[in-house]
Amino acid sequence: MFTHNDETAIGAHYLGQGRCFFRVWAPDVACVEVHRITEPECAIPLDRTPDGYHAARVRDIWPGYLYRYRLDGRVERPDPASRFQPQGVHGPSLVVDPTYDWKDISWKGIDLKDYVIYEVHVGTYTAQGNFAAIIPRLSDLIDLGITAIELMPVAQFPGERNWGYDGAYPFAVQKSYGGPQGLKDLVNACHGHGLAVILDVVYNHLGPEGNYLADFGPYFTDRYQTPWGKAVNFDGEQSDEVRNYFIANARHWIRDFHIDALRLDAVHAIMDLSPAPFLSQLAGEVKDEAACLGRRVHLFVESNLNDARLVRAPESGGMGLDALWSDDFHHSLHTLVTNESSGYYQDYGRIEHLAKALGEGFTYTGEYSAFRRRRHGNSAADIPGASFVVFSQNHDQIGNRCQGNRLSTLVSFETLKLLAGMVILSPYLPLFFMGEEYGEKAPFPYFISHGDPDLVQAVRAGRIAEFAAFHHGAIPPDPQDEATYLSARLDYATNTQGRHVLRRFYRTLLKLRREVPALSCLDKHSLTIESLEEIGILVFRRRAPSSEILAVFHFDPATSSTTIFPETGRWVKLVDSADVSWMGPGSVIPERIECRGATVSLDIPGMAFVIFGKDY
Repeated sequence: MFTHNDETAIGAHYLGQGRCFFRVWAPDVACVEVHRITEPECAIPLDRTPDGYHAARVRDIWPGYLYRYRLDGRVERPDPASRFQPQGVHGPSLVVDPTYDWKDISWKGIDLKDYVIYEVHVGTYTAQGNFAAIIPRLSDLIDLGITAIELMPVAQFPGERNWGYDGAYPFAVQKSYGGPQGLKDLVNACHGHGLAVILDVVYNHLGPEGNYLADFGPYFTDRYQTPWGKAVNFDGEQSDEVRNYFIANARHWIRDFHIDALRLDAVHAIMDLSPAPFLSQLAGEVKDEAACLGRRVHLFVESNLNDARLVRAPESGGMGLDALWSDDFHHSLHTLVTNESSGYYQDYGRIEHLAKALGEGFTYTGEYSAFRRRRHGNSAADIPGASFVVFSQNHDQIGNRCQGNRLSTLVSFETLKLLAGMVILSPYLPLFFMGEEYGEKAPFPYFISHGDPDLVQAVRAGRIAEFAAFHHGAIPPDPQDEATYLSARLDYATNTQGRHVLRRFYRTLLKLRREVPALSCLDKHSLTIESLEEIGILVFRRRAPSSEILAVFHFDPATSSTTIFPETGRWVKLVDSADVSWMGPGSVIPERIECRGATVSLDIPGMAFVIFGKDY
């Protein structure tokens, strides 16, 4: 519950009975007034404090009232911590009533090890493109075996079409998605179904259109540059209050929207050389908030640094974040099934690369990277399996291709099953991109709906230049064209009629992951791996008390491969991707195998895998 004495509170906080507490950090501004636009129009000065905040309790302010901040009587700007921008990124902010009839009082969240993540872009997951339309699909996700949905960023961005990484108001929920009420309805429904909700947040930059933070104070610094322009000021002069802005944002989602986890976008672009890094501070604050609320709350991070310190405990010199996306796992898997070798893919392409990622979480732990022309990464050997998120597809790996094409249009049906098996049977947290489970073919290209013509042209030119060197002059779809956005809409109804075979395959593997102790226990130290590079085979075993599985994956599409069954004892076949029941080419592998010292050979078709369970 908010109190106006909360030292981290920023924005407009409705207190009831027509009273509202306003607080904004503007150290470079002598006088800040709340300009109430809703009739009767008026301007109310805020009290300035020595630390650069301007705050006051204001009467006769009600939910639904529009306002702006007037800075030194010369310019008016929306609230940097606006909770809702009903007229878009350039319009006034709106006072929101925070009360909501939550039905999830008993909800405490889920353990980190139980996360099975389904990534969703709200605008393209349904024809309606809003939060409300997701709710009827939640039972399908539960049936599939999903335990958490991850929403791509929902902070207010320009126009009505965007991936979400151009958000200019980190506290405001996108109007075209359904605003704050719609997001609360979705979270409430998810918790009612037993689903956790992860929200993707962007703390490394703000979008270029509608971003007025610099008019209030030194939120940005010239000391560093990011791919999106000036870096956020996390370690320079007056950076304490910049940090407070983003920490207050994290608390806002957790406290006011009951979000279970945040996914921090591209933390390698958070430039911070301070001895007490922002990410460490954020992790500590979030853990304190979770403890106060009596809920499990987690922080997932995206980083291209292969730095295990992000998820190592503070007492061991780490930052205390919970789980890290493993790009190495994706790249190793992707190159084996596509043979692509441009860009960062040049560092991968062998069975041994995937074996290293499967066993440790990273492929590069200090080895030389040809792409980077230097050594890359550090060891993650001590990091538990539940601290890595793995995937064969996600929004970036699809959308940053020239045409935004999915793996379902690049590889065979047998390969899609192989990919699913490697992700789901790994000792890590699996993530699936919406529609992947049934082989959705709609692309996911980059799209925007900016209002600034010069910015639109700059984005178009940037996309063309980005792909020119890698695709021999191929032109990506126009990101501003509404048709580009509409092309990304899922064909959900058609593909899920009759429960698609691939979907049923995912569901079966996820059921095994839950019910077989050797698979549900995410212990890397009980994992052993054998890489047979010359025949394209990867074999791994996972163990738990009274439970053991053995999986054989064949990555050569050209021919079948014969390998020696590597274990003694009695084994039962659990899943065979080549079986005709999975629309495979057929399998000659027996249902049961008993090894008592004699050699047993397995004939594995190309791009297929088989998993056995030990019969004790």
